[in-house]
Amino acid sequence: MSSKSTSAAAPKILIVGGGYAGFYTAWKLEKFLGKGEAEVTMVDPLPYMTYQPFLPEVVAGSIEARHAVVSHRRHLRKTNVVNGKVTNIDHKKKVATIEYAGVKAAQKFNYDIVVVTAGAVSRTFPIPGVAEQAIGLKNIEEAVEVRNRILTNFDKAANLPAGAARDRLLTFVVVGGGFAGIEAFAEMRSLASYLLRYYPTLTFDDVKFHLIEAMGRIMPEVSQATSEWVIANLDRRGAKIHLNTQLQSAVGGKVELSTGESFESDVIVWTAGVMAHPYVRNTDLPLEERGRIMAHPSLRVVNAEGKIIDGAWTAGDVSAVPDLSGFGVGGFCVPNAQHAVRQGKLMAKNIVASIRGEGVKDYFHKPLGAVAGLGIGVGVFQYKKLGIKGLLAWFMHRGYHGLAMPSWERKIRVISGWIWNFLLRRDIVSTAAMQAPRLAFETWASKPKK
Repeated sequence: MSSKSTSAAAPKILIVGGGYAGFYTAWKLEKFLGKGEAEVTMVDPLPYMTYQPFLPEVVAGSIEARHAVVSHRRHLRKTNVVNGKVTNIDHKKKVATIEYAGVKAAQKFNYDIVVVTAGAVSRTFPIPGVAEQAIGLKNIEEAVEVRNRILTNFDKAANLPAGAARDRLLTFVVVGGGFAGIEAFAEMRSLASYLLRYYPTLTFDDVKFHLIEAMGRIMPEVSQATSEWVIANLDRRGAKIHLNTQLQSAVGGKVELSTGESFESDVIVWTAGVMAHPYVRNTDLPLEERGRIMAHPSLRVVNAEGKIIDGAWTAGDVSAVPDLSGFGVGGFCVPNAQHAVRQGKLMAKNIVASIRGEGVKDYFHKPLGAVAGLGIGVGVFQYKKLGIKGLLAWFMHRGYHGLAMPSWERKIRVISGWIWNFLLRRDIVSTAAMQAPRLAFETWASKPKK
C-alpha cells in the first residue's frame, strides 16, 4: 500500500469505512491536521461514498447514478485511500487485519488511533422468501437495479395480454413506511406514471403499488396530520399503503400479508430498518445490545462502565452515540445522514485536539426538521408543529439536499442534472444489459474447432 509522506513519529490514524461519517472525518482531518502531524488511512471496499438521500431519485431517473456518489480519491488528496475490507480489529494490540482488493493474503496493519465508521446494513427478519426475492435500498447498486427492474418489467408487460403474468410484472411492493420507504415508494410510483405515455398498450389501472407497514402510521418523524396527507396523496396516485400489516411470506414472489391478502410481484423493495454493520463483531471494541459500538458523547469508544478506551473513536450508524439534545430514540442518536455528517466533522476536530493535548467537545445537535421528496413536484417538510406540503416542500427538499451534497463538484453535477431533466424530461433508458457486458462478444466470437 502506498503511503503519503509524513513524520516517522506522527500517529497513524486508521478509518474503517468510507460512508458519511468516515468520509467527512477524513475530509476534515485533511483540513485540520498540520503537515506531518498524522498519517491518515481510510479503508473501504468501494471507491466512493453514496449520498443515500438521493437513492429514490436515482430509482426515478431524476439523478444520474454516478452523480449520487462521491469519489474518495478525488476528494481525499492527503489520505491513504485503500480499497479493501477490515476483517478484524485487535485494539488491545492496535492491529487491524485488512484484505486488500486484488491481494490474496490478508495483511496486518498497525495503527495508533482507530476510527470505526463502518455504517449499517439492511435489517431483515426471517420471513420466508425475503432473502431470495427482495432487494434493499442502501447503496447505489441497489437503486440502479430497482430502476432497471421497473423499466424492464414495463418492456416485458407491453408484450403480454392482460392476465396473471402481466399483473406480476406491473405490481411493485415496498416494505417499510419510514422516510426511506415512503420516498422510494413515491418516486417509483412517479416513474411508473411517467412511463405510461410510452406504452400505449398499458393503462394507469394496470400498474399496482403496495407499501406494507407493520405500525399504525408512516413517517414517525412528521406529524400525524402530515403523514395522513402523504397517505391520501399517494392513494390518489394509485399507490396503496397497508398499515398495521406484516409481510408473512414472499416465497417465489408471492406476497402474503397478515391481513390475508396476497398477490404476486416481481419487484419487492425492503426498507424496514437498518442495523450496525455485523463486521464489528470481529473486533474487541465494546458493543451494546443492538450490536452498535458504545460511544461517549465526545465520540470516543467507551466500555460498559463508561470508561473511555484510549485511541478508539466511532460515529455514524455503527455507533451508539448518546443524544444530548433529547430528540433521540432510547437516548441515542438515530441512524441518519444529519447525525453521521455532523459527527464526522466533530470527530475530526476532536481527534486533532486529542493529538495536540487540547480539550474535546461533546456531540450535540438538534434536528433541523424532516424533509422528503415524493416524486416530481410533491414533497413534505416538518419542523416541530410547522408542516409544509406540496410543491414548496419539494423545492425545499431539493434545495436542502442539493446543498448538503459533499463538494461543489458534485453539487453542480446534481443540480445541473435537475435543470436538464426539467428541459429535456427524465431519462427512461434501462442499463440492465450492463450486467452481462460480454454477452454479445462471447456469443459471436469465433472459437477453436475441437
